[in-house]
Amino acid sequence: MNESFIQKKVAKKMTDRSTKKEWNLQNKYVLITGATSGIGLAAAKAFAARGANLGIIARNQSKAEEISTVLRMQTKKPIKIDIFVADLSSQRSIRKVTEQILESCPKIDVLVNNAGALFDSFQKTEEGVEMTWAVNHLAPFLLTSLLLERLKESESARIINTASHGHKMIKKGFRFDNLNGEHLYRGFKKLLGGSTIRYAQTKLANILFTSELARRLEGSNITVHCFDPGLVATNFNQNNGMMAKATMALMNLFSRTPEKGADTLVWLAELKDTSNQNGQYFADRQQKAPTELATDKELARKLWSISEEQIQLSMN
Repeated sequence: MNESFIQKKVAKKMTDRSTKKEWNLQNKYVLITGATSGIGLAAAKAFAARGANLGIIARNQSKAEEISTVLRMQTKKPIKIDIFVADLSSQRSIRKVTEQILESCPKIDVLVNNAGALFDSFQKTEEGVEMTWAVNHLAPFLLTSLLLERLKESESARIINTASHGHKMIKKGFRFDNLNGEHLYRGFKKLLGGSTIRYAQTKLANILFTSELARRLEGSNITVHCFDPGLVATNFNQNNGMMAKATMALMNLFSRTPEKGADTLVWLAELKDTSNQNGQYFADRQQKAPTELATDKELARKLWSISEEQIQLSMN
């Protein structure tokens, strides 16, 4: 091999490196759930300020339109903002909105599964799934699954899931024989905060979903991450009566701002290189170790299989 050939090879590598696009959010398309308040709204503002185009999936169209107007006024950069209306507790609604998204969005660079809820009484969706589980776990599982091929069409794509340190409450995993968790809303379980335990289960599910999805997407153009926003002052848990509102009002006195809660989310979205962060759990811009249960690969695989069965409930 002569010297001139080697020099040409080296020069080509240097040229490839110099011409390769460096990751930033300018003109990227970010699709986000739960962006009309709290952490999601703070993140949407940050994305817009960085020149990202936004797709906002919201339940309330008028509120989403109001937020869209605010975002356009607050950013000096010309950005595109799409509004998609869906009830994330309904698999039928999620399937319908993904059809609209696929028709409207030629590319998706970042998918943020941020929406979450807690219901202090046992409620079922139209598919017969307990509400907290449906919104917090099955919704991102289904939405991501339906949008995966479009994400793969991006030069480089990211999926970011909002988890929580609350997953640490769960010591024994899930009762797969009673995945709807009716027992958590009865008797002493209810008195001991069964609905909170249920919420914690869904946050554990978010972490397991992240790691298993990352494993399945190894070698692709997509990386997957989850994060703990910390205790944040938002309007979360305002749908469960006066006691819940009073409790949240007290907790908010000791909570961080939505902007601080969204900081790690935004950081993950604009990080230059996420190849070493695939499938990992973060808090305060640092990779953290979740509980041992949250790293159980067999549990993650089993949860995936069960979740696939659950999202088939509405297909017929």
